[in-house]
Amino acid sequence: MTKPTPPDLPWFHPSRHEDRRGFLLARSRIVTATRGWFAQAGFLEVDVPALQVSPGNEAHLHGFETRLIGPDGVARPRYLHTSPEFACKKLLAAGEEKIFFLGHVFRNREQTATHAPEFTMLEFYRAREPYRQIIEDTLALVRLAASGPFSWRGRSCDPFADVEWLTVAEGFRRHAGVDLLSTLEGNRPNRDALAAQSPVAFQPGESWSDIFSRILVEKVEPQLGNGRLTVFYEYPSCEAALARGCAHDARVAERFELYAAGVELANGFGELTDAAEQRRRFEEEMGIKARVYGERYPIDEELLRALTMMPEASGVALGMDRLIMLATGASRIEQVQWGPVT
Repeated sequence: MTKPTPPDLPWFHPSRHEDRRGFLLARSRIVTATRGWFAQAGFLEVDVPALQVSPGNEAHLHGFETRLIGPDGVARPRYLHTSPEFACKKLLAAGEEKIFFLGHVFRNREQTATHAPEFTMLEFYRAREPYRQIIEDTLALVRLAASGPFSWRGRSCDPFADVEWLTVAEGFRRHAGVDLLSTLEGNRPNRDALAAQSPVAFQPGESWSDIFSRILVEKVEPQLGNGRLTVFYEYPSCEAALARGCAHDARVAERFELYAAGVELANGFGELTDAAEQRRRFEEEMGIKARVYGERYPIDEELLRALTMMPEASGVALGMDRLIMLATGASRIEQVQWGPVT
């Protein structure tokens, strides 16, 4: 019988490393296979800078700030990217058609069993390709990583079974008893209408978005991806700041998330290319951030300029560490990372 590893040993102690090594070998196989899939599909791997003018402009996304000191001795604020999205969209504007990024991104205030402040993201884009195509790409990549059922905290998912396609509105109706679209006036949220239907507790000062997130996390997410993968799509437009609206209903947008065993693996969009609308959404998000957290991030003016030149495109961000966790049966994200953030 193997003796348990003492918890006070450092992560690089041989006995602790040996406990994780099987997960890490599987990681290497999955990463290699992923790069092979993109090469065969005609994608170009891009390596974009991690230091950016803005880490992203979503209210509840938190970046790491540093200073870039130029030859003139002047210090300018810079941020580690929370996603390669802004740089990738500039490359689409430059004329690239099919690109992917596989590397590290950084998000502050995130450290749980499924979150790490530094983690590996797979992000890819197709210019002039429909939203549905990148969903199919994502399903193929998730299945590429699988050697059997995914498992997480007592839930399982067969990634090769027929996929469940579920709109966000139907998910809220089915799993939370909420008529979500009735709480959207045009594409603007009515906080009181959602509060009146909410099956979960919330605070008086919380917004429509806060209540939406509580219902999603507590009632809906645990039901997604059980037994089979769930494509959860058509998010409310107010919850899809970087996505274009759906042609059939302005209240919802071309945003999807992919779930397995109750865990979100990927987040994708039909990309918004209207620079004026993108600026409005960024400013609205930063207003929320300032009110809730007392800070705001700058808007990347180069990105807005690039959107005026960018073709229609679709893109996906997939958390590689989470995918590897589910594929290997690991219980925490650190088990599948070569070295944890300490």
